[in-house]
Amino acid sequence: MNFTQKLFLIAALCWGQFAPQTFAQGGVRIEHDVEYLEAGRKEKGDLYLPAEIPKGHRCPAVLIIHGGGWSGGDKNAAREQNIGTNLALNGYVCFSINYILADSRGTNVVWPQNLHECKTAVRWLRKNAERLHIDPQRIGVIGGSAGGHLAAMVAVTGPESGLDPKEPYGGFSCRVQCAVDLYGPADLTNWKDIAAFRKKRANDPELYRLASPTTHADKSDPPILILHGTADKTVEVRQSELFAEALKKAGVEHELVIIPDAPHTFHLQPRQRDLRPLVIGFFDKHLKINKP
Repeated sequence: MNFTQKLFLIAALCWGQFAPQTFAQGGVRIEHDVEYLEAGRKEKGDLYLPAEIPKGHRCPAVLIIHGGGWSGGDKNAAREQNIGTNLALNGYVCFSINYILADSRGTNVVWPQNLHECKTAVRWLRKNAERLHIDPQRIGVIGGSAGGHLAAMVAVTGPESGLDPKEPYGGFSCRVQCAVDLYGPADLTNWKDIAAFRKKRANDPELYRLASPTTHADKSDPPILILHGTADKTVEVRQSELFAEALKKAGVEHELVIIPDAPHTFHLQPRQRDLRPLVIGFFDKHLKINKP
C-alpha cells in the first residue's frame, strides 16, 4: 500500500465514524453503517438500493436479519451480502441490520430486546420511506438461522403479543407483509437450551414458549416461505416442519421447501439449487402486487 492509499484509508476510516459510506457496484448502491437505533449504539445497518430509482417510483423493502446463535454474526456477512445484492438488483430496497447480541461473559440478557430491535428496523424503514423511495405498505423480512427465528417472530407477532417495543418510532407499525425463514428454529420448547436466553427450558418454560414462532401463529399472519436443507446439522428440519404445521393449523398462507443435501447457513445460491427464482418470486408476489 503506497502513501496515497494509506491516506485514503485513514480518511475513510475517520469519516466512517461520523457518516455512512456509500458505494456503487454492479447496479447496486450500498450505504454502510446507517444508524437506526438510539444515538450512540454500535449496532447499525447496511442499505442495499437499486442504482437507479425512477422519479416518483416507490420500491418494496426487505429487512435482512443475520444469524449467529443470537450471540454472533454480522450484517455484512456473505449470506446477507448475497441476499441484499440479489434483491436490490431486482428492485428492492434492503436493510441488513446488526442487533444486540449475547456477550461471551453471559452477563447481558438479549431477549426480547433483539426482537424489539428488528421490529424497530421495520419502523425505521417506514419513517424513512420518503428518503429511501419505498412503499411503507410493502415491507418484507428475511433471515437465516437465529435470524430466521427473528424474522419469523417479526412476522407472527403484533401489538397483541406484547412483544412490540414502545419506542423509538412508536407512531409507525412493526407489521410486515411477508417473511422468508431460512432454517430458523421455530418451536423452542421442542429444541434445546439457548445460552443467549440465560435460562434453561426446565427453569423457565414460559420464556421458551413465548419466544417460539409456533406459539404465535394465527390467521392474521402474513404469507411465510420456509426453506431448510436436509443436511442441516445445526437446526434439524423438524423445526421447520413444526412451524409449517402451526401455520397450516392457523390458516396462514405458507410454503415449506426442503432442499436435498443443503447444509446449514446457505444463501440464495447454494450449490444444491439456485433459490433466487423461488425467493424473489415470493417477494414479487406479495410485495409487487401493485406494480407502477
